[in-house]
Amino acid sequence: MSDRLTAFKALIQAGGAKRPADLVIQNGQLVNVMTAEIYPAEVAIYQGKIVAVDPDVSAYIGSQTQIIDAQQQYLVPGLIDGHIHVECSKLSMTSFAEAVVPHGTTSIVSGLDEYISVIGVAGLTEIFKEVEQLPMRVFWGAPFKTPYTIPASTIADNINSDVQAQLQKRADVYGVWETVREAVETLDEDTLKTLLSAQDNHQPVWGCAPMATGTKLNEYLMSGVRVDHESYDHQELLEKVRKGINVVIRESSVTHFLAENIRAITETDGQIARHVSFCTDDVNAMDIDQKGHLDHLVRLAIAAGVAPMTAIQMATINSAEAYRVDDQIGLIAPNRHADILFVSDLSQFKITKVLAKGHPVATDYQIDTPLVRPVRPASLANTVVRERVQASDFEYHAAESAQQVTVQTIASEGPFVRRAKTKTLAVQDGIVQIDPAQDVALISVLERFGKNGNQSLGFTSGWTLKKGAMASSAAPDDNNLIVMGVNPADMALAVNTLIERDGGQVVVADGEILSFLPLPIAGIVSDVTPAELAIQEKAILKASQAIGSQVVDPMFYMTFLPITAIPDLAITDLGNVDCNQLTLFDPILEIQ
Repeated sequence: MSDRLTAFKALIQAGGAKRPADLVIQNGQLVNVMTAEIYPAEVAIYQGKIVAVDPDVSAYIGSQTQIIDAQQQYLVPGLIDGHIHVECSKLSMTSFAEAVVPHGTTSIVSGLDEYISVIGVAGLTEIFKEVEQLPMRVFWGAPFKTPYTIPASTIADNINSDVQAQLQKRADVYGVWETVREAVETLDEDTLKTLLSAQDNHQPVWGCAPMATGTKLNEYLMSGVRVDHESYDHQELLEKVRKGINVVIRESSVTHFLAENIRAITETDGQIARHVSFCTDDVNAMDIDQKGHLDHLVRLAIAAGVAPMTAIQMATINSAEAYRVDDQIGLIAPNRHADILFVSDLSQFKITKVLAKGHPVATDYQIDTPLVRPVRPASLANTVVRERVQASDFEYHAAESAQQVTVQTIASEGPFVRRAKTKTLAVQDGIVQIDPAQDVALISVLERFGKNGNQSLGFTSGWTLKKGAMASSAAPDDNNLIVMGVNPADMALAVNTLIERDGGQVVVADGEILSFLPLPIAGIVSDVTPAELAIQEKAILKASQAIGSQVVDPMFYMTFLPITAIPDLAITDLGNVDCNQLTLFDPILEIQ
């Protein structure tokens, strides 16, 4: 306590110019997101905190103070990604920071839930140690429960209401992460106990309610949810804001909702924008490399007709207020963390320099000094615990006498919409024949934590696979092994490759590995540089196209199939899931 008290006294003294600043920014144009003003200002920084924002901060300059001339550039708060599963980028926290910080993202809000599914809450200790060394802040919301899937799939470690009640008392927990509407609607008592604990501990509840309107939305709001990042159209977003939710517009690598949702701002007269912020949810290295990160969303909003100041507020203060961290980030003001962007052109939102945690860290979209990857402990390796499989494990059996069957496929209509489609398939010697000519592939999820050996089989369409198979050990929300293919032997080869190499993504055809992307950390992420991973992702994309898929990003889309919060169908290690009824179903509808 004495060290903390001493540091606190020093901060107060620094604010009174009784201690010299470590760094001063002169000749800047402050973008004040609190008042929507732009005016000349200088900024003084001490121990990573802003201690003064005034027309003249010369009183804060000492003999050792570093001075940066902003050359009349705009000073903008560091950007905040309001909802992101970092692990879905396949980049480790260090690699991810190296990718996004040069684009102005200095803070993220995340549940780290993909890590939890593999290494448990205890395993996050290593991740938090890693984050402490990064020029990026992580505001962690403990998942409302794990697994999210209904019925509950198999993961390495579960969070229930008793665990949540303890987590909510931790200083590094900022909210209850991604409380899905289905858990509230079904009056899941474990979820409700967590929400009551949140009320007792004054913890904000963050939601996930795609296509919730009318009575369904009203019912959901009674749970106390404060933030939601799932609006499929602008009218849904508008209703949520009008009913008191802080809404986060998602623009990910696979779901492009900004153009539609931004209409709630550009086509209404109310003060909607002040209650709307941004997130990317799920991004890949290719996208960041080609487009940027939160800066890309700011530019998209401006191009759609949103004023630059408003777009910047959406990427900074709005998000900070929504998640109740505006006492730390979101604006350039005394006692806030010194995360500051130098922007030469607001309308194009061109970032020339990034300060994070009080230090210059990136220039012209490049990290100044490559970040050092930590030594990885053994607990993050050898996480694929599964016996080798055989081709026969990917044969769907029907009655020996059957001639053909009518099946219900999980038909992909994009990454976050799956509809039921019926197909008639031939049966030979009691084995249902996969039919690429009808655009039917076999899909399977295999438990990979050594708990029960579960394996499911189902049918999918919309992928246009002509041959081979593709598989991944990274697949939210449970990160079991998922494989899709039209050839059982190739499916077995794909899965065995992931087992033998301790995780990754792979595309195979005709008994040969066409492309393999290693994910050695928990089987879900990699320490390679963002540029290296982007090259690997392009190779996987090219290979998936070589086996016939015409989907925009086949591997990424496939990995979302186990998510039961996405309408209408999913598949987990338990089997095929009707996401509306929240029950398992038999994909064989009729046997002839």
